[in-house]
Amino acid sequence: MAFDGIVVADLVHEFRKELLNGRIAKIAQPESDELLLTIKASDGQKRLLISADASLPLIYLTDSNKPAPMTAPNFCMLLRKHIGGGRIVDIRQPKLERIIHFTIEHLDEMGDLCRKELIVEIMGKHSNIIFCTEGGKIIDSIKHVSAQMSSVREVLPGREYFIPDTMHKADPLTVDKGTFKRLLIEKPAPAAKALYTSFTGISPVTAEEICFLAGLDSSVPAKEYSDDILFHLYTQFSIYLTGVKEGRFSPAIYYDGREPKEFSSLPLTHFAQYECREYTSMSEVLRTYYSVRSRLTRIRQKSADLRHIVQTALERNRKKYDLQIRQLKDTENREKYKVYGELINTYGYNVEEGAKKLEALNYYTNEMISIPLDPTQTPQENAQRYFAKYNKQKRTFEALSELSRETKDDITYLESIQTALDIALTEDDLAGIREELVNTGYIKRRFTKKKVKIKNTPLHYISSDGYHIYVGKNNLQNDELTFDFAAGNDWWFHAKQAPGSHVIVKTNGDELPDTTFEEAGRLAAYYSSMRGSEKVEIDYVEKKHVKKPKGAKPGFVVYYTNYSLVIDSDISKIREVTD
Repeated sequence: MAFDGIVVADLVHEFRKELLNGRIAKIAQPESDELLLTIKASDGQKRLLISADASLPLIYLTDSNKPAPMTAPNFCMLLRKHIGGGRIVDIRQPKLERIIHFTIEHLDEMGDLCRKELIVEIMGKHSNIIFCTEGGKIIDSIKHVSAQMSSVREVLPGREYFIPDTMHKADPLTVDKGTFKRLLIEKPAPAAKALYTSFTGISPVTAEEICFLAGLDSSVPAKEYSDDILFHLYTQFSIYLTGVKEGRFSPAIYYDGREPKEFSSLPLTHFAQYECREYTSMSEVLRTYYSVRSRLTRIRQKSADLRHIVQTALERNRKKYDLQIRQLKDTENREKYKVYGELINTYGYNVEEGAKKLEALNYYTNEMISIPLDPTQTPQENAQRYFAKYNKQKRTFEALSELSRETKDDITYLESIQTALDIALTEDDLAGIREELVNTGYIKRRFTKKKVKIKNTPLHYISSDGYHIYVGKNNLQNDELTFDFAAGNDWWFHAKQAPGSHVIVKTNGDELPDTTFEEAGRLAAYYSSMRGSEKVEIDYVEKKHVKKPKGAKPGFVVYYTNYSLVIDSDISKIREVTD
């Protein structure tokens, strides 16, 4: 994530518009490192969430409330005493630091007008919320930092507040051309790293974007570039940050399919492979991004036990399959033993007693061959020995051929479950996969009095031409979609020889346009194990030609006549229908 100084600048711009001159009506501390301020602004009530959580520091406007503890913590009580009912008269960001100063005007115990500073530092594990006097003396903080905890700065009541300058970074909004060049060439690091380690508020993602705009290889050290190229880089750097100076922000989230990959306040043109969704405010971006990421993280955590079951079964079946293939290889010479037996029966009459081999003409190939003999056995006994060896290997071959096919089908099936787990976005999706694994015997069914109803519907898209496209999220749903939902003249799509979803396009009896075929192919590529590939081969056929073999596992089908197309897996421009 790029929660850098530019995002903070966007938030300050938003807060000044929404909160300036608003009065603090309520102060709550829902968590030990989190504040929720309710502010009465000119256009209604606003809620400001501030979190100094070391793993996920955040600040944004929210519509939702959070329950507060029955007894307010000391820091919350202190804020209520000093700034409860106070008016926010200024909101600013020093340089381009990840710091926001809220200046709050209030009446003291004597009824005199005075000001205090509520300082929010969004600095990873060093994040904090610090309450200071207007002169910069710390009154208290949500996290106390002693000299034993930090040799750089103490954050304790009575200490002077200052911003630690451990990295000696320059202000990107005021840097001149000469300083810019000097800072970059002094560092042996790649150009992108030199940018974000030399200037405050510049994240690695932003540094990559500036190098991309300048047409430079971000991995090459800046000192290797000429003065003209560095001047060009400085020009792009200044132009890019003009949006911050002028308050022209474009809050957006960049999606890889349904998963948010990054967010930004200014355009990220080097993320062209992702879908860019713009939002009205940075608060909305942060709410959306972290709620979706939180949901995906939660789903991944909840799917961990299923993934373990599937992975364990896969490893076991792969080992079994490798062993079966090696054993099958040992039976490749079975026909040779049959020929040996036949030739001994044909030419054995002239074999001398105690002979160790028989030289004979192989009438199948018309070549002379040498057949090893057991000198202690008669020719007839040698022939029977070879026939017995042949029959044993033939039985082994037949049995192993069937077993290896079954094992290969099990591997293919389990790989399709892995793909379904990657697609899963809700707990209902996981419940559907669990039910499937129970039905196929990989998980023992738990008998409970309460029957759990699984609400699970396929993914639904609409093509550019207006045709409805449906995507199965697991094998049970794939079967239902293909054999219960689809009509005979609907089109069926699937990634060729790869685990993935069944994709159905409802034709309504029409002849589909090429664009719809391509978009359905992209969906089949995306919802398969080939996701992310630039070229994926897709099989497609009318549904009436798709058959399910008797006794086949869920999701397994056969078809003998089909068309094929090669397509990428970019579905960013296909409209999804959400119920």
